[in-house]
Amino acid sequence: MNALLEGIRILDFSYLLPGPFATMMLSDLGAEVLRIESPSRIDMARLAPPFVDKDQQVSCMHATLNRNKKSIALDLKSPRSFDIIQRLILDKGYDIIIEQFRPGAMDHLGLSYEKLAELCPGLIYCSITGYGQTGPLKDRAGHDINYLSLSGVMSYSGKECAGPCQMGIQVADVGSGSNNAVIGILAAIIHRMKTGEGQYIDISMTDGMFPHHVVSGIRALVGDTDPGLETELLNGASLYGFYETSDGGYLSFGGLEPQFLTAFLKTLGLERDIDRLMEPGITDELKIRVAETIRSRTKKDWIEAFRTVDACVDPVLTVSESLSSEQADARGIVVEVPGPDGTPIRQIGLPIRFSGYSPQYRWAGPSLGQHTTEILKSLGIADQEIGDMKSKGIIG
Repeated sequence: MNALLEGIRILDFSYLLPGPFATMMLSDLGAEVLRIESPSRIDMARLAPPFVDKDQQVSCMHATLNRNKKSIALDLKSPRSFDIIQRLILDKGYDIIIEQFRPGAMDHLGLSYEKLAELCPGLIYCSITGYGQTGPLKDRAGHDINYLSLSGVMSYSGKECAGPCQMGIQVADVGSGSNNAVIGILAAIIHRMKTGEGQYIDISMTDGMFPHHVVSGIRALVGDTDPGLETELLNGASLYGFYETSDGGYLSFGGLEPQFLTAFLKTLGLERDIDRLMEPGITDELKIRVAETIRSRTKKDWIEAFRTVDACVDPVLTVSESLSSEQADARGIVVEVPGPDGTPIRQIGLPIRFSGYSPQYRWAGPSLGQHTTEILKSLGIADQEIGDMKSKGIIG
């Protein structure tokens, strides 16, 4: 079975989460990804415990984000490194680049899109940053929480009594940065297939959060009021939400439609409140009654009570519970990938199902510079020169 992206070769200059997550997805689809890593400035994702192999700086996080990829350790400040990058592009066909340094950093290294596109007119070059390549914030440092804040998302995500609520996952990094990078790269590949032309792709993680206002926030564009904390059907102004059980667990209720609301209240024994659903100001009172009822029994009790009820009710599971669930097992969420010593390690696989393709999980994220010598030899560089570059710290 041919890989969907067979023949696609990517040089990955990214680190931490957004870029590596994007190239992980592309490598799962069959692209050949070569990470260009610094031999001295270690990617912090390698150092995040727990470890698969601590001696080789292969953390669980790194092992997942960089599966199926190769690693070459290269000091990009050395002029010799530019020659190696050039040969990888011209001789080996690595004609897609992804990077996530601040604007201008790759230019200072002599690796700008303009310079490399002179070598390869069909080059696809994707830059992921917090705020984009233009605008007053382009040089500013930031993390996921900043992008969510500046895009307006956090202004109506949380509780009125407590304010904005920190997310448990990196929504902007992955949902905006990684996913938009994958979409942009795949679109550029299709364009290149038709025209032979390359493309520069500017991905801003903040920009990518603005379209997420499509349900509630978009009304601000037509002069309506801004959404606020607990003012919307989906953020606290309805029965839609989370409810604590007697043993400290939680249930989620996602029913908005009348049939789900009715089934929900009947199962809770609150049938008398069904006819009051349309009364003005009834929501707050009903939420208190619902919360009190759910708090009277354990999470396990409610799971059983709603097992056959079509009411959009589900328990809030821990990660371990969700990964070991029947649903996750049926969908093949957890896969086994050969670790550093060949022993299979469990990871979360590609969440996309194809009728004619199954991802091949060949190896977990490699040790730093594991493939440096192999790659350099493939370029025809002699052992003596490789040894000389290693002694000078150009490679690792």
